[in-house]
Amino acid sequence: MATSDKYLNYHGLLLPTLAHTEESLQYARTFQVQDGDVFAVTYPKSGTTWMQEILPLVLNGGDLAPVHSIPNWDRVPWLEETRAALILDSQPPPRAIVSHLPYWLMPQSFYQSKAKVIYVTRNPKDIAVSSFHFHKMASFLDDPGTFDEFLEKFLSGQVLFGKWTDHVKSWRNPDIEDRILYVTYEEMVQDLKGVLSQFARFLGRELTPEALEKVASHCQFSSMKNNAMSNYSLVPQEIMDSSKSPFLRKGIVGDWRNHFSPEQEARFSAIVREEMKGSSFQFSWDKE
Repeated sequence: MATSDKYLNYHGLLLPTLAHTEESLQYARTFQVQDGDVFAVTYPKSGTTWMQEILPLVLNGGDLAPVHSIPNWDRVPWLEETRAALILDSQPPPRAIVSHLPYWLMPQSFYQSKAKVIYVTRNPKDIAVSSFHFHKMASFLDDPGTFDEFLEKFLSGQVLFGKWTDHVKSWRNPDIEDRILYVTYEEMVQDLKGVLSQFARFLGRELTPEALEKVASHCQFSSMKNNAMSNYSLVPQEIMDSSKSPFLRKGIVGDWRNHFSPEQEARFSAIVREEMKGSSFQFSWDKE
């Protein structure tokens, strides 16, 4: 079970106290969403840092200046974290914001707004692997234990922001179907330029062929890994120890195969399949 000094219990979800306080969550609850706001919503370890790199570039037509001069947590802040109040109120529109919140915990003003959402999901087996390594290097999180022990926590929702299945299902809401775009991490890996064009159309922006090429090149994993404004190398080693595992680790699809035993994969898949029963979701990894 999580240690109380490292986590807040927020409506049954575990949030790390390093970046979340009662005040920051109150700010998120009462945040005044503007119609021009753009949210990238993810379950943790599903491509959030990638979206923090992409969104400003799509919104500004491909100007790389912000991603080379502003840390990603200030460039596209988390709605629920402590820095949001320092950044968002003075940020000119359109504001780009990331969040790990489930649909039902968004600010009340969000539901009446015209703000757009890009919801990124990822194969939960790869999420579990990425999260396991993240717990190893982040001192503000509990030690993950063995991989088998961590999988049990993941499946029971005793991890950051609860169960993956609950989060994904919460955002399939018909009330906002005209202002939400669903994309998978796997689609972004397979055809980043195509996904960037999709983002631009959805957000009413235009990227010239030259800008599209430039943004796609900059947002490759290798480029981001070498960008100090994006790779979390600015975070003190005692908080995130990259010698144990780099924050931007591999950025690939299917790394779960290097970690799961056949028994673990069978149990994990069976539980996720049962919890998703009755939903209309069709993910590419379900066909594997």
